[in-house]
Amino acid sequence: MSDGFVMELCGNRAAWQIEVDGIESIDLEAVGQKIEADGYEVGIRNRLCWTFNGPCDLTLYPSGKLLVKTEDKELAAEVARKHVTQWAC
Repeated sequence: MSDGFVMELCGNRAAWQIEVDGIESIDLEAVGQKIEADGYEVGIRNRLCWTFNGPCDLTLYPSGKLLVKTEDKELAAEVARKHVTQWAC
């Protein structure tokens, strides 16, 4: 995609991996707080990843990758755009 991210369907077809162009690492605390402020509830919070529950389940990694757990491609793309334009920036 040319929207500043790559979105790949995971093998189980129930999740999408989002990679943000030009980002190799993020501040998990800062990005996690932005996701939480958008209404997602934090589950696991450690140095390896943060998980969130909301319209879809999310797993955020220190690399900036975001796993979006949903079979709905449009919802995953919407979350990906938000990750690129609001959360990871």
